[in-house]
Amino acid sequence: KILIPLGKSMHFIYLVSCCLLPTWVRFAPTAGYSLGSCVAHGSLNYTNRLKVLCYSEQLRLVPSNIPPNVTVLDISDNLISRIQLENFRNLSNLRVLNVSRNLISRVAEGAFKHLVNLQELNMARNKLSVLSENIFEGLGNLTVLQLGDNNIKSVESTAFRFLLSIRFVNLTTNELQHLNKVRPILKFPHLQQLHVGNNSLFTFQTEDLSDFPLALKVLDLSWNPLTKLNVTTDILPKLESLDLSYSGTNGSEEWYIRDGFLLRDVKKLSLNGTNISEEVLFSVLQCLNSSLEVLTMSNLKHLKVKAFLNVTCQMLPLLRVFNLQGNSLGSLGDGLKPCSLLRDLDLSRNKLVQVADFVFKNMSQLHALNLSYNQLNAVPVAVRIITSLETLDLSYNSISELKSSDFAKMTMLKELYLVNNLIRDINGSAFQDLINLRSLRLGKNHIWMITYPMFLSLRKLVVLDLKSNQLSSLKNGTFQNLNSLKSLNLVDNQISEIEEGAFQGLLNLTTLLLGSNKITGDILRTGTVFSGMPALRELQLFDNFISYESTAKLKSPPFSLLKSLKTLSLNSQGHEGLLNLPSNFLEGLDSLIELHAGRLNINFLHPQTFSYTPKLSFLDISRNAIGNLTPQLFQPIPNLTEFILTQGRLQTLDFLIHANLTQVKILRAKGNELTVITESLIRSLPSVKYVDLRENSFSCDCDNSWFLKWALHDTYAQVIYMNTYFCKYPPNLRGMKLIDLKMDSCSVDLEFICFISSTTLVALTLLASFFYRFLRWQVVYAYYLFLAFLYDNRKKRRRPVLQYQYDAFVSYNTHDELWVLRELLPNLEQVQGWRLCLHHRDFEAGKPIIDNIVDSIYNSRKTICLISRHYLESEWCSREIQVASFRLFDEQKDVLILVFLEDIPACQLSPYHRMRKLVKKRTYLKWPGHREETRMFWHKLNIALQTRGEADEENPLLSGLDTQD
Repeated sequence: KILIPLGKSMHFIYLVSCCLLPTWVRFAPTAGYSLGSCVAHGSLNYTNRLKVLCYSEQLRLVPSNIPPNVTVLDISDNLISRIQLENFRNLSNLRVLNVSRNLISRVAEGAFKHLVNLQELNMARNKLSVLSENIFEGLGNLTVLQLGDNNIKSVESTAFRFLLSIRFVNLTTNELQHLNKVRPILKFPHLQQLHVGNNSLFTFQTEDLSDFPLALKVLDLSWNPLTKLNVTTDILPKLESLDLSYSGTNGSEEWYIRDGFLLRDVKKLSLNGTNISEEVLFSVLQCLNSSLEVLTMSNLKHLKVKAFLNVTCQMLPLLRVFNLQGNSLGSLGDGLKPCSLLRDLDLSRNKLVQVADFVFKNMSQLHALNLSYNQLNAVPVAVRIITSLETLDLSYNSISELKSSDFAKMTMLKELYLVNNLIRDINGSAFQDLINLRSLRLGKNHIWMITYPMFLSLRKLVVLDLKSNQLSSLKNGTFQNLNSLKSLNLVDNQISEIEEGAFQGLLNLTTLLLGSNKITGDILRTGTVFSGMPALRELQLFDNFISYESTAKLKSPPFSLLKSLKTLSLNSQGHEGLLNLPSNFLEGLDSLIELHAGRLNINFLHPQTFSYTPKLSFLDISRNAIGNLTPQLFQPIPNLTEFILTQGRLQTLDFLIHANLTQVKILRAKGNELTVITESLIRSLPSVKYVDLRENSFSCDCDNSWFLKWALHDTYAQVIYMNTYFCKYPPNLRGMKLIDLKMDSCSVDLEFICFISSTTLVALTLLASFFYRFLRWQVVYAYYLFLAFLYDNRKKRRRPVLQYQYDAFVSYNTHDELWVLRELLPNLEQVQGWRLCLHHRDFEAGKPIIDNIVDSIYNSRKTICLISRHYLESEWCSREIQVASFRLFDEQKDVLILVFLEDIPACQLSPYHRMRKLVKKRTYLKWPGHREETRMFWHKLNIALQTRGEADEENPLLSGLDTQD
């Protein structure tokens, strides 16, 4: 027998407890990745890449479930009225925060103190009126502060003291009346841009702002009623841009610059709409004549601009960019002649009807000229003289004809804009000198035909825009000389005929836009309509009239020659739609990556449809009532990463389970009839990051419990706009948000079950170990007693009168076997004739010992226990007396005879509680110490063997025997 020491037993229990602890402690799930009204760009697993967008969602409070590792947070365009102290407590990684276009009127002091890494804060277009003392606490790394379009009237003197790294401050459109409110922020050495336009500033005096030079490079004072502007101290030595647009009070202003040296680095000056006198204007320009390079003087409606154009150019010898748009000049004489060094001139929106022929004669360095939004009916002759011109914009005029001489000698021109004119016919010779032209924009005209050789000389042309014209056909060889062309835009014409070879020669064309025309399936039937474009990467055929009667294979697939095509747009075909997609329609598109096939009115896709596009990664088949989508349809496109199935009347997405789309990252199935999203569906899309299932008919029951749990707690994928998912079934929950559904009754708490199971297992193991160590034989004994009980009941039913094989079973220890053979057997069997059962003689060989014991005791009328010290120490003797004791208890008959072969003190009987219990309750016989007393012993034993009746009916002959106390 092995005994486990107490110390080791405790160690065992400790180990069991340690094993149980992980299943008992229930950890809280990871913060959910479904952010309700917000959309996260990036993964929770990447600290420096997470961007959360919550704009335009009617939010009234700052969302509380923003991931702590977000770096960009946009909650603009909502209904938030206050910033609470705890709103951004856990967002220490935030670098950009946009809370613009809200109703914020109050910010708790210290609300930003945890944003120690914030670099940009946008609070524009709110209702702030006061910048309190500690409003910017903690923003020591902030570089950009946007506070425009508020109601700020008051700024505490220490409000900006935490902004040690600030570079850009925008306070435009507030109610500031004095610049001393922002004086503290000017002291910071890194501040480069200050915008205080559209306030109520009446004065700007450098002597009141600072006593030392500032680092400002850009100063915006526009839209202020400045009556006094005094620059008398040298505090702006680095200022490069000064905006005084729409300032002044129409003649009553006092603008004074003591010395031009004080603004020696100002290169850009904006005086748009300035309400000042000509005298003040000239004085300002005179002070900046040594440095000014860019001057904008738009919308000077109250000044006679023509009168001082000549003087302005003479006064500013370094002027390079001159913006005069919106001044209603009407005509242009020789006022710009002195502006010989200009590189960029903007004369748009001036109602120009005519331009003097030699107005630009001296502008030999002019590179860009903007004459758009005027009333010119022909290309001005003055333009032809500018041989240095690289960009010419004549858009939005009334030009109806292009002559061969219009662009003569303009060999340096690279960009020509003629958008939205009245051009109907184009003379091919109009562009003959534009040998370096890169971009030609002819959209929104009335061009009805392109004739050869219109583009003969444009061999370097890269972009040709002919959208929104009246082209009806494309003839063979139309574009054959445009070998460098990369983008051709023919959208929104009336093209119904494309001759074979129309695109011949476009060897470098990468983008062809043919949307919104009248192209039909017959045009594409030859299969060679798109020949001549080996490098084409994008083809748009949306909003045409392509249709097919069946899905049968085409003899000549239309795109078989476009081996390099990567993007194809077929969506929104006119009339009744595409109707059918031929099974080999996409044949030849081995490189296709992106396919737009939405709103085609197709209800079936052949299983071989995508077998020709193995590299497809984007697929849009939205707004099609395709009833039978099978997994086999999508198995040829395992690289699909974005799948759009919106508004397709789909009732299930289970076809995706075996579609092998393991690379899908974005799944959009908005506006269908989905009721249940299964676990197997989500598991089949292991790479999915964004799921959009809005406007579906969700069933709010346990079938969606797994999906709801996954949507809220998965840290990799995001179910966007989860708070807009509503229940449709059952009827009593219709209209309730899916996110509000309680799924406690649906979930099986595996952790708790494991805890209970493991606890029970360990407890049973401990109990089994305990019973095996201390009560093993009692259990065995009880088992056999139970069997005996069943056996006894069965015997009682079958045999009313018991028949015993033996008169007595003798239970003794082997050390007492000699006494049994010499004394017991001769007297009881030979003299008195009793039939005894002895284990060494009568046990059945090969039968288990315990079975022999039980059978022998129950096959004997009595059991004689010969008790000695050796008997008490014997394990098998203990089993025998246990069985006999149970028979005594079970049958309630006098079946047990105790015989003590030697004197045993009560103290030695104490450890043997069962024996002591029997001795205390029953009379027993004791082997006499003297020979003369043996006859009485055998006589009493003989009488005991003859006893019948109940156990409590003591035989009178035994009533005087000894008892143990």
